[in-house]
Amino acid sequence: MAPAPPGPGTVGERTLREKEQAENFPVALRILPRDLRDDLGAIYDVARVIDDLGDEAAGSAEDRTAGLLRFQEDLDRTFRGDEPHERVLRDLLPAVRRRDLEADPFNRLVRANLQDQRVGRYATQAELEDYCVLSADPVGRLVLRVFGVRDAVAGQLSDKVCTALQLIEHCQDVAEDRRNGRVYLPQSGLAAFGAAETDLDAVTTSRPVRLAVAAQTARALDLLTTGAALLDRLHGWARIAVAGYVAGGLATLDALRRSRWDVLSATPRPRKTDVLAHLIALLVRREAHVRRIREGGRSA
Repeated sequence: MAPAPPGPGTVGERTLREKEQAENFPVALRILPRDLRDDLGAIYDVARVIDDLGDEAAGSAEDRTAGLLRFQEDLDRTFRGDEPHERVLRDLLPAVRRRDLEADPFNRLVRANLQDQRVGRYATQAELEDYCVLSADPVGRLVLRVFGVRDAVAGQLSDKVCTALQLIEHCQDVAEDRRNGRVYLPQSGLAAFGAAETDLDAVTTSRPVRLAVAAQTARALDLLTTGAALLDRLHGWARIAVAGYVAGGLATLDALRRSRWDVLSATPRPRKTDVLAHLIALLVRREAHVRRIREGGRSA
């Protein structure tokens, strides 16, 4: 099997590093010890390549599907103990061996991107969150695995956090996703507020779309603050890293609220000061911070 080709295949090292600077996933990695940072970074790189094969590779949906299937074959080689063709998978091998990583979370990420080639919108919230089981939850399971967490309850709470973060990202990226032919606001949610899909082509966000986005972020906030109880089951670096992810989500919700849910004229971005404030509050007084948020404080 030949490796996925450059361009329509995997992304280069420079591109991966640029994306690390731009996205939320690796932010919490920078203060971690080198071995944890390396293993989490290797996982991030594989997840990023899978997403890019599904989202940014040149060609048709059929071409992207073929690239994803080639990558899946190389993933299978990796977890059979054979030498993979792709450099990003060869770089993953030390983490697989050190952390006893399993294939299933990576396979689910590939399945999510294969689904993206066939499905461009979701009728209901339940269908959308089923998609998040494939596209988001596996990343949290891998992070827990790196930290040696095998607790079933921790896994369930992690799923809530990851689904919430995916919903938040969907709200940020409404305009970009629409340009790519995808709508991750549930059709039932748009209809409930009188919004039409064509409203997503506007320069600024109409009131019905703002209401639909606000409802989606309210669901994300509920999942995120519930899943934040995961922090009570973690210690040391694991607790700090996961708190960083939750803080990033809360700060992004702050940004969406500040924008008054206008997600079409610009992409709402979190402020570093907000991330830090949430992080400290989560680490020092998690229950009180979550309660204040739920009662109408920051991120409400």
